[in-house]
Amino acid sequence: MIDSRHDAERPTGSATGGTAPRMAEEQLIDEELLNLKPVAHLRAKAAALLLLTLLLILGAAGYLLYARGVFEPTQRLVLTADDSEGVIAGMDMTFSGFPIGRVREIQLAEDGSVRILVDVPEKDAHWLRQSSVFTLVKGIVGGTTIKAYSGVLTDAPLPPDSVRPVLSGDAMAELPQIINSAKELLANMAALTASDSALSASLAEVRKLAERMQGQGGALSVVLGSDEEAKKVGALLERANSVLGRMDRMVARADSQVFDANGVMPQVRVTVEQLNALLADTRKSMAKVDAVLADMQVVGSNAREASTDLGALRAEVESNLLRLESVLNDLQRKWPFAHKPELKLP
Repeated sequence: MIDSRHDAERPTGSATGGTAPRMAEEQLIDEELLNLKPVAHLRAKAAALLLLTLLLILGAAGYLLYARGVFEPTQRLVLTADDSEGVIAGMDMTFSGFPIGRVREIQLAEDGSVRILVDVPEKDAHWLRQSSVFTLVKGIVGGTTIKAYSGVLTDAPLPPDSVRPVLSGDAMAELPQIINSAKELLANMAALTASDSALSASLAEVRKLAERMQGQGGALSVVLGSDEEAKKVGALLERANSVLGRMDRMVARADSQVFDANGVMPQVRVTVEQLNALLADTRKSMAKVDAVLADMQVVGSNAREASTDLGALRAEVESNLLRLESVLNDLQRKWPFAHKPELKLP
């Protein structure tokens, strides 16, 4: 029937010449399809393939859930805030840059505050302490982040279902103030750079000062106030230079007079040497005088002994003279023609 249908649809006449090869190819394909054998248990194999695909999908989903910590034991942490803008379910709570919790749910409390329910795995719960601080930061670039800070890790652990306030910080809230400050800064800069501003006047004065410094008097005329005073200072410096030149010449002359070969210092050196020679001679003479004094001391001791003997001898002579005088007195008394005797003692 296939061949009869193809024969019925086959064009006749002159058109058969151009489409004959194509029709032959189609006939060949149809014959190959008719010669294919039916696949055994095709329905069962298709069902098994579908079941395997379903198992793979379920395994991948289970692994993803396991990797995201769905099956891990967790403890609940409740954070309270005034505003939950930027907070979404599933976002992480980080500690030192590492995620240790995940936002499970956001609730609106009866007092109008926001309750953020965070699930913290039990293996990471030891990082949270009684003194831990929680922040909700809304940055200009990037999303909102919840961070935990534990300054003292030796404090008591944070119990489950704890309620802690969260400190909020919104960088966008300070943006208007920053813009106003920038506007004020630009206004101040415009006022400073205006043509009639104090800065422009100061720059004009500085320009005048630079022009005066480039003049004939230079910086001295600026410091002293006029070119005449600068000229006086220049003349004073010239006189000081001349005085210094004269002093240099005087010092050179004094140096030549004092330290040259015919100067004072060589003569003083010769005089000192002569004095040293005289002192040496004097030292020798003093040694001789010491020897003479020693001899005189010996002679003096001998003279002292001799004077002692002379005293005894004189006493004996005096006693003898006294006896002789008494004898002469007796003789004179006895001799009437005799003159008055005179006896002179030595």
